[in-house]
Amino acid sequence: KHAENMYYFSELALTLNAPENGTAPTDSRWRPDQRLMENGRWDEANVEKQRLEEKQRLSRKRREAEAARATEDGTPYDPYKPLWFERRKDPVTQELAHVYKGGYWESKEKQDWSLCPDIF
Repeated sequence: KHAENMYYFSELALTLNAPENGTAPTDSRWRPDQRLMENGRWDEANVEKQRLEEKQRLSRKRREAEAARATEDGTPYDPYKPLWFERRKDPVTQELAHVYKGGYWESKEKQDWSLCPDIF
């Protein structure tokens, strides 16, 4: 109904980005810039997007500096690793792929997101 007003998106496409209670705080549906945009607050969304991008840049620079210091000092450095995925070689294609390693559904069931970084 009224698909012409929704760019002819299917109902599935229209609801894919709907917030869902109980998901990780790193779930992209919680992106504040996205929520602002979807509420028609374009100028605020653009400012927020710039803030998030700068936060990501600073985080990357901090990790790179820590790695460089560890290399100089000869101390071990544990690089960033995704919480719920790991890179593995696909046995068929021989290409690297991110494969789910577990933990998300258990965290969701317990509502324990203490391992999630503050990305927003």
